[in-house]
Amino acid sequence: MVSMSVFSSIDHVGIAVADLDHSVEWYRDTFGMELVHTEVNEEQGVREAMLRVSGDDAGPQIQLLAPLRPDSPIAKFLDRSGPGIQQLAYRVDDIVIAARQLRERGLRLLYDEPKRGTGGSLVNFVHPKDAGGVLVELVQPVQPVVEQ
Repeated sequence: MVSMSVFSSIDHVGIAVADLDHSVEWYRDTFGMELVHTEVNEEQGVREAMLRVSGDDAGPQIQLLAPLRPDSPIAKFLDRSGPGIQQLAYRVDDIVIAARQLRERGLRLLYDEPKRGTGGSLVNFVHPKDAGGVLVELVQPVQPVVEQ
C-alpha cells in the first residue's frame, strides 16, 4: 500500500492564552517545560512562545499564542471559545506541494499562498469545517543552510 500522508510529523500544538508571560511561567513551573523561542508576528496579530516538553525532547512542541490586538484571530478564538487548544500543526517537507495535494482531495486552505510563521517557517491552514472542526496548520520549517 502506498502512503498517502501529506505530513512528515506533528510539529506543534497551538494553545490560545490571554497572557503569554503568565502562561509561559505556568507551563514552566507546573510541567517543567523549557522555553525555546518567543516572537511577535504582527501579520498574524500574536505574541507567541514555543516550549519544549522536556530538555532532551526534539519532538513536537507546545506553542502558546496571545493576541496583540482585539481583531486578531487568536483574540476572536479566545472570545468565542476561551483559552485552550486552537490548532494542531503538522510538519510538511514542501508546503506548496502539500497544499496542492490537500486541495486535490477537496479541502479548502485559508491562504492562496503560504505565509510566514514562527521562526521564519512557512505556514498555511486547512479550514476547520473541512477537518472535523480542527484547525490544521501546515508548517514547512526553515531549512538550515549547509555550508560546503
